[in-house]
Amino acid sequence: MASSRQRHMRRRTLLQAGCLGGFGLALPELLAARDKRQVVPSNGKAKSCILLFATGGPAQQETFDPKPDADTAVRGEYDPIDTSVTGMQICELLPRMAQNAHRYSVIRSTYHKSGTHGIGVHYNMTGLPNAPRQSGEPQVSRRDPPSVGGAIRQLRGDHNGLPAAVHLPARIGDQNNFRWGGQHAGYLGPKYDPLTLIDEKWNPGTLPPAFTPHQDISQDRFSDRAGLLGQLEQHTSNTLSDDTEIYRRAQQRALGVLESSSAWSAFLLEKENPATIERYGDNKFGRSCLVARRLVEAGVPLVTVPWMYLVSTKNFDTHLNHFKLMKNLLMPPVDQAFSALLEDLDDRGLLDETLVAWTGEFGRTPKINKNAGRDHWGNVYSTVLAGGGIRGGQVYGASDKIAGEPVDKPVHTADFVTSIYHALGYAPGTMVYDTAGRPRPLVEGKRVRGLFA
Repeated sequence: MASSRQRHMRRRTLLQAGCLGGFGLALPELLAARDKRQVVPSNGKAKSCILLFATGGPAQQETFDPKPDADTAVRGEYDPIDTSVTGMQICELLPRMAQNAHRYSVIRSTYHKSGTHGIGVHYNMTGLPNAPRQSGEPQVSRRDPPSVGGAIRQLRGDHNGLPAAVHLPARIGDQNNFRWGGQHAGYLGPKYDPLTLIDEKWNPGTLPPAFTPHQDISQDRFSDRAGLLGQLEQHTSNTLSDDTEIYRRAQQRALGVLESSSAWSAFLLEKENPATIERYGDNKFGRSCLVARRLVEAGVPLVTVPWMYLVSTKNFDTHLNHFKLMKNLLMPPVDQAFSALLEDLDDRGLLDETLVAWTGEFGRTPKINKNAGRDHWGNVYSTVLAGGGIRGGQVYGASDKIAGEPVDKPVHTADFVTSIYHALGYAPGTMVYDTAGRPRPLVEGKRVRGLFA
C-alpha cells in the first residue's frame, strides 16, 4: 500500500500534469512552453554523474552502517573498521572504501518504505513514484516518469557522436523480472532512452557485438552500404510514420558509432594500462566502472552501472547465505571498483566535476532470518554520494540502534535523487516534456543541503 507521502506526490504530479496538459494551457501555448525548455538552474557544479546501482538491495549493516552493539540476532558476523575520517566507521568488508572515506558522504537515513523490488528500483532511478499498475511488480513502461538518464538525455542532448546517457553492463532485474520500471525515458519516449548495453555475454571494455561490422565487410564497403541505404531512405522520407522516424534516428546513431572511431573508442579498454584494469578489477563490474570513467571523460553526462559480476541474477537479494555471499562474492569487487573509481577520478582532476552515486532499491531487514539471510527493507538504508560538489568525509543522518528506522535527518529517496539533479545543475521546477509535448516535473523532492560543500 502506498505511503501518505507517495499518495501526496502522485496526486501532485497528476494535478500538475493535468493543469498544464489541457486544462490550463491550449495546444499552441503547450508547444511554446515545450520550446522554451523550462529549466530552473541550481548552483550545482557536476558536469557528469556515474550512478552505481547495487541490484537486489544491499544490506546497510554490512556496508556503510554497521551496528556492532546490537543483539546477535541483528548484529551480523562482521565488525566495523576505522576510516580515513576520525570517528567514521564502516563495515570491515570495505577496507579500500574505508581509506577513501574523506572523498564521499554516507547517508544513513535514506528511506521510501516499500519492500518491493520494482517500486524501489523505480524510486531510486527516477525520484518519483511509478504509474499505478493493475498487479505485479512494475516493469518498464511508457506511462512512467523517466530515469535520471532519460531526463538528462532530453535536457542535455547528445554530443560528439555519443548519447547523453549510457546504461551498462546489465539490466536491473532478476530471474523472475527481466527489467523493472524506471530504467528508460518513460513518457519522454524512446528518443531519449539511455543507450543500454545489457548483453550478458558481452565483456565491458570491448566493442559490443551489435556495433561491429561483419568481418567480411571492409570499412570502405561498409561506408558505401551506409551511403546507399541513406539514398534509398531519402526517397521515402515524406511517408515515414513517427515510429519509423524514431527507428531511423536510432539507426543513424548506430551507424555514426560504427563509422566514428572517436565515438566508440570511449567504450574500449584496449589502450588502457593493464595495471589500471587490474586496479578496478578485471570483472564485469570493475570493467564497467572503468568504461564509465572513460565515458565521462569523453563528455557523456550520465552513466548508470548496475551490479554484475558473473550473471545479473547473482545480486544483493541475499535472503539466504547472506554473510557468505557478501564476503566471498559481492563486497570484494564493489570495494575494489568503487574505491578505484574515486581515486582515479581524483587523480585525473575529474572528481570535483563528476558526481558518483551509490544506491540500490532498498536495504535489508534488521533481523537475520532462519536461512542466515536478510530480507527486503525499505524503511531505512544507506546511500553514498561523492564528488560533484559533495562535501566528503561526513555521515549524514542516522538509523536507530538496529538499523531499522531513521532517527536523525531522514532523507526520502526523492530527496536523494533531487540532490543528484541539483549537483548536475537542475533545481525543482525544471520541466521535462512527454511525447505529447506536455511539461512534467523533473523531480518533486528537496536537495539535501548539508551534503554540499
